[in-house]
Amino acid sequence: MHPADLQAIDFAAYPPHAKAVATREIQLLRALPIAFLPLLLRELIDYDWKFPAERAELDHQFSYLDSKTAAEVSSLMRPFAELKITADLLQFDWVNDPVQFSEKLSANLWASQQMEAFRKASIEYVHQVALARPEPKLPGARVSILLVGQGVTKTKYPLFRKLREHGVYYTNVAPEGGYASALEVITKRAQQYPAPFAHWYVEGGKADGQPQGVSVVSYSSLEPARAKLIDKMIQTMKPGGGGPERLRTDLARMQPAEVGLPGNGDDALLSRFKLALLTQGSGTQMFSTTFVQWTAREVLRRAQPLTLFARFAPRQSEPAVRPPGLNPAATDPAASLVDADMGAYYTWINQQRLSGAADARFLVWFEEHREAFSSAPSLGRGETNDKPVAIEELITRLA
Repeated sequence: MHPADLQAIDFAAYPPHAKAVATREIQLLRALPIAFLPLLLRELIDYDWKFPAERAELDHQFSYLDSKTAAEVSSLMRPFAELKITADLLQFDWVNDPVQFSEKLSANLWASQQMEAFRKASIEYVHQVALARPEPKLPGARVSILLVGQGVTKTKYPLFRKLREHGVYYTNVAPEGGYASALEVITKRAQQYPAPFAHWYVEGGKADGQPQGVSVVSYSSLEPARAKLIDKMIQTMKPGGGGPERLRTDLARMQPAEVGLPGNGDDALLSRFKLALLTQGSGTQMFSTTFVQWTAREVLRRAQPLTLFARFAPRQSEPAVRPPGLNPAATDPAASLVDADMGAYYTWINQQRLSGAADARFLVWFEEHREAFSSAPSLGRGETNDKPVAIEELITRLA
């Protein structure tokens, strides 16, 4: 089917909000080339399961295209329209399975040596859409607080080396009350700036409660879901189970209920997010440090929150694939600290990619120890501070 042949009935299987957008924008969708449209539908089909920030970005994309004349849309889409698409791709059900179509399109573009042309067209399109959108005005500064090194008694590992040039490295921190202070800050900010999915607590172990207005994701609470998912992965990878190609398809199509997560009601969106963490992340099913790092990345990328509190916990010491809770491997706090240190650096980078980066605050603390790093507009760069300071003070300054 060609885009020009689209009818409203073709979107009957879409979730309600996605279907409404597709029906409203059908004239525009008909004008888009086959090398571009399914990629847009790949985002649209998940509209009901997107966070407010993601919906706003997709809404802006449609508004941008709607603001153009037919001639301007044609000019904008010309690099995509000039790509040669095979007949079998046109026969594929790209409306209802745009993810699978995207994989097939990628293979087609590589095989026909058109990937570079597609890449250039995509970069230019994204650039034009971004230029047309003013930077969102935030109600407050973004704040990220990370705790690393849980369970480590002492270490010679030089912490925060990659971060130090971007802020202040503290070496004489009084550690009392740090965890409680972080929870207090995120709770207060959730009350001060109430908004859906604007404040997050990511826990590598077991979360301590559910602060009002805060979205909580913990490695421990997902143990039953991880067990079911790992069992599914093991069965699929056995001889005759389908192998990696089948596994990738199954994971992409998996529903929350298949791993015991609620699929309807108020928790549906968060359940979809949790499932994506486990099915799209590499190692998130088995290693808590990987889980926290990947979750922090996805929270910042997708939800674009005002507040993020992430606490790393010790991961298992060996990469054995075993259902969680069954013959658990010993933990490795020392190696987990190294993982978390790098995870903190990546989290800082991902926060810097968001709007309001110039005013953002960031803190990472070696939990129950005297080392910390912080960056904020009021702080210097590349400095070391060896004066006594309480971790409570460093954390509360961020708010």
